[in-house]
Amino acid sequence: MKQTLTLLTLGVRDFPAMKSWYKEVFGWTPFQESEGVVFFKLSGGTTLALFGADDLADDIGIPQDGHGFNRISLAINFRSEKEVDEAMNEMRKKGARVVREPEKVFWGGYRGYFADPENNYWELAYNPHLLPDD
Repeated sequence: MKQTLTLLTLGVRDFPAMKSWYKEVFGWTPFQESEGVVFFKLSGGTTLALFGADDLADDIGIPQDGHGFNRISLAINFRSEKEVDEAMNEMRKKGARVVREPEKVFWGGYRGYFADPENNYWELAYNPHLLPDD
């Protein structure tokens, strides 16, 4: 299998609120949307989709229990600690819940976490071993 990720779909409980949150807080513009699903084109060729949690469970063919930690985090890597701090401050000003303040970590990087309104966890990081493309 090719080592790639083209689409990441988050199953969300309150689709209208979450769509609004990603548009207003992140400032992202959907490139496609229809009833119950919205797609945001990201750099590097990946797309983030928001899809109603029950509809996603039905699509997969699994029961929907809808609680707890999903055991996944999403990350945005930056080119410096300063950029991480600036991005975290911007998210805080826009009302995102900061879960862990940015700090230096043992592997030589710098990171912090915030959560969206449905507790999808986002890491903002400077990883000197994994710098983002321009």
